[in-house]
Amino acid sequence: MINIRDKAALVAFGKHLKQIRQSKKLTLEQLANSADIEISQVHRIEMGKVNTTLSTLISLSKALSMPLSELTDFVLPKEKAK
Repeated sequence: MINIRDKAALVAFGKHLKQIRQSKKLTLEQLANSADIEISQVHRIEMGKVNTTLSTLISLSKALSMPLSELTDFVLPKEKAK
């Protein structure tokens, strides 16, 4: 189960990953095969439904031919005042 405080960050990262994938004109299947990850796992990451591991992020960055730092360079949503 995803900790609710992390949900917004996971969704933001998923959107970022999807934008990168689409900008490189890759399908979910192509990215998954290149990264040796299940298609459903890539889809869950893009939807913000899973908190992925560092090893998966490394595989994705290699498959996308980009540094890990660039893959993880996305804007976190602002927290709401409590």
